Amino acid sequence: QPDLVERLISVDISPISTASVSEFSAYISAMKSVKIPDGLSRSAARQLADDQLRPVVQLPQLRQFLLTNLVEAEGRYIWRVNLEAISRHLADILNFPVFHKPYPGPTLFLGGSNSPYISSKDYPEIQRLFPKADVQHIEGAGHIVHQDKFEEFMTAVLNFLPPP
Repeated sequence: QPDLVERLISVDISPISTASVSEFSAYISAMKSVKIPDGLSRSAARQLADDQLRPVVQLPQLRQFLLTNLVEAEGRYIWRVNLEAISRHLADILNFPVFHKPYPGPTLFLGGSNSPYISSKDYPEIQRLFPKADVQHIEGAGHIVHQDKFEEFMTAVLNFLPPP
C-alpha cells in the first residue's frame, strides 16, 4: 500500500539479493558458538564474547554492534536476537522479494562508501522500482552507516525529510 508511505529511506541495502556480498552467515555461526561461563560480570562476559568473535568479525565497530545483543538472563548470557530463526531464514532475509509495481514516492537509498550493499550495478533496479530515488553514499561509512558516521547519517536523513 504505497499510498500509506509518504517517503521511504533504505539504509545500505538495495532491491536485489545481497547473499553474494553478505558475511552474515559467518557472523551468525560465530555468535552461536560463543561460550560464556555463568557468573561472569557483564564487562567480562562482553570481553570474552568479543575475543571469541574477533577471528570471524574483524571490524571492531561491527563486533561492538553485535555485542549490543548480548544480554544477561537469569544469571546466563544469551543473545537477545533469535539466531536460530535468523540462521534458518537467512536466504529469505538476504533476498529482495519480486515486485513489479514501483513505489512512486520520494526514496533515499543511503549507503556507506565502504559497504558493498548498494553499488552502481543496482541502480537500474533501484530506478525501476523507485523512480524518484536518490542514491547517496556517506564517505568512510561501512554497512552500519548510522554507527560509523552518525552526524553525516543524521544530516542526510534530515535533509531528505520535509521540514516540520
